[in-house]
Parts: sequence; structure tokens; C-alpha cells
Amino acid sequence: MQLVEGNYQLSGNIDPITLCEKYDSPLYIYESETIQNQYKRMVDAFSVKKLEIHYACKANTNLAILKILKKLGSGIDCVSLEEVQLAMHAGFTADQIMYTPNSVALENYFKAVELGVKINVDSISILEQFGQKHPQYPVCLRINPHVMAGMYSKISVGHIDSKFGISIHQVPHALRVVEETGQVISGVHMHTGSDILDVEVFLNAAEILLNAAKNFKNLEFIDFGSGFKVPYKPNDVETNIENFGKHFSIRFNEFCEEYGKDLTLVFEPGKYLVSQSGYFLAKASVVKQTTSTMFVCLNSGFNHLIRPMFYEAYHHIENISNPSGRQRIYTVVGNICETDTFGVNRRLAEVNEGDILCFRNAGAYCFSMASQYNSRPRPAEVLIHEGKDYLIRKRETIEDIMRNQLSIPELQKQTV
Repeated sequence: MQLVEGNYQLSGNIDPITLCEKYDSPLYIYESETIQNQYKRMVDAFSVKKLEIHYACKANTNLAILKILKKLGSGIDCVSLEEVQLAMHAGFTADQIMYTPNSVALENYFKAVELGVKINVDSISILEQFGQKHPQYPVCLRINPHVMAGMYSKISVGHIDSKFGISIHQVPHALRVVEETGQVISGVHMHTGSDILDVEVFLNAAEILLNAAKNFKNLEFIDFGSGFKVPYKPNDVETNIENFGKHFSIRFNEFCEEYGKDLTLVFEPGKYLVSQSGYFLAKASVVKQTTSTMFVCLNSGFNHLIRPMFYEAYHHIENISNPSGRQRIYTVVGNICETDTFGVNRRLAEVNEGDILCFRNAGAYCFSMASQYNSRPRPAEVLIHEGKDYLIRKRETIEDIMRNQLSIPELQKQTV
């Protein structure tokens, strides 16, 4: 979204205010052009013989988004069997799908075998039990490199106290299990966390994974996860993917030569591909002055966008109804009966009741984490594709919320 001659415009010169009038608010909007550009930027950053990008679809599982990435040539990383089913519905074939669950029962892995998808195993217990049942079904091992990385503690998943992965110190144990069961290990994997800015930390973790990979003689690929940082604020820093890709490609090619085989380099970006494509639009219901604070109260809350409350994540907010208004300081809050604060002491163009506020970087972990808390329906989603707007998810209604709820006969009786 850009400010053009005093008004905000989406790709295709579409006015976001008009979309709110057409589809109502709150509203999620995505631009396919941004997703395409981010995917191309990542692919172009690496110079290796075999490269696969697997979209980490937990970031946004709307079928239209999945189909865009499928068309671009992406594979897909799924953390649940339900995501696997969505991926298949979107057109991904089993060999393009990596199933990377955590803390799920063994039966889930067996179901994944029936579906024929690639499987990522992250515990010794599951590795041993799975190997006894399906020794010839290739699996990938998720290794925990014991490296602290990521912007927030809740999304740092590669440190020593993390529940994710097989500890790097347990690799000898994993090797004994593999030898005993005769399992086929086709890949090794890591994911250290999200919003990684210090590339050196990532490279150090990658080196740990490469050293572990030397122990497995029949690898087809190495998956380094993702977590590359995108800018959240004006003039914010981001991962220099071009510089990273240049240096990482050299090291990976060296490793392949040492290993004696051209392995496939795999990354699984989620936020990096879709975050900047998304906008969340909500209307100012009340502008409320208290003794100490000027509040903008929106017709939304953390049931629609929980990241600021859950992660203390920053989303840049703009008043797109009054771009040229004088700057004032506001605290932006929601309408949930809890403390749901989107931003404190934000400098915004003067807000009047009825104005539309826009949250940037709403393409990842926003709608996908939305709920029906307070029995409030989830918003609609719209895609801007090749200059046109398309409704890609209908706005929920109270009927949708009640549809799957059942009563019992005794409660149907009328009381006098």
C-alpha cells in the first residue's frame, strides 16, 4: 500500500477505503504481487544446484494464498494433518509436502504415511517406534542445535530448553536407533526461531547441522528452516537475504563436495513470504480521552489480531482515512472485554470516529491465529490479484458460530 497524491492505494490502484465499503470491516487484505516478489527474491538469492522453498503454511492457510505459492513452484511445510489436507486440496502433491508436527501421537505419523507425504521426526521416542513399524519409509530428523535465535522468546525454538527437535547431543542415540531399525534417513532439519537479524547466529547453527549431517550417509536434502526478518517499521532493518544467500551458497556447495553428493538445499519461510503482503483494516468506533490517555477504540480486538498482545509484536498503524491530518498521539485498543492493546503512544494522523486504521505486516500469523472469542465472528479476507479484488473468505456470522453447537432434549423444554 502506497501513499499516492495524498491517498492510500493498493496494487492495481485500488482504494482500500472502497474495499471496506464493499466488504465491510474489520477486513484482511493481501496482495499477490508482494508474495510473488518475495518468493522470487528468495529463490534468486541462492546459487546451488538444487534448491527447494517450502512455504511454512501455518503463517496463512487461506487456499488462495496456497495456490499462489503452488503456482510459483513452492513446496509446503505443514505442522498438522489438517494443514496437509488443505495443501492437497490446494493442489500440492504428496512429494511436495513436508509434515513437521510436534508433540503429536504416533498415529499421526502413520496417517502421514498413508497420505504419502514427507515426514519430519523430532523425538527419539517417535523415531524408534516409527522405525519399528515403517523402517523403509524415508524420514527427516529435526535437530535442535541449542542456539538461541529469534526476536521474542516465545518464537525462539532452537535453544536448549526448547521442546522442539532431537538435541544435537542425542545424535549418537539417534544413530543407534537408525542402525537397529534399518531406517532410511533422507534429510536433516533445524529451525532456530523467527525474526532472525543476526545472520552470524544462523550461520553458526547451520554449521552445527552440517556437522550432524555428516553422520547420515544417505541424505537427499538438508532443511535449514527459516526465520528471516522482515521490516515492521518505516526504515526498519531486515535480513539481507541477498548477502546471506551469497555466503550460504558457498558453504553449502563446499559441504556437498565434502559429502560427495549434490544435496537439495531447503528453506521453509512463512512470514518472509506473506507478512508484508497483508493489511488489516479496522474502523475507529470511539475516540476516548481519559485523564492521561487518548484512546482510539476499534471495531476489532485480539480475537482478530492477537500478535501485539501475545508476542508484544509491533504492527505499524496508519490512519488511511485522513493521511494529511495533523499528527497526534494515541493508544490504539480493541473492543474485547480484556486489555487488548494494539499500540501504545502511536503517532497517527488525527483520528475521528468512523476513520479506517490500517495495520501493516498482517499477512502472517494474523488471521491464522484469529478466534471467535466473545462470540465475535472472524473477518473476511480479500486478495488483490492482477489488479482486481477477490473475496477469498466470507465474513463469519453468528449463524456460523452456532452451527456446530448442539442442545439436549431436556433443555428444549419450556419453563413456566
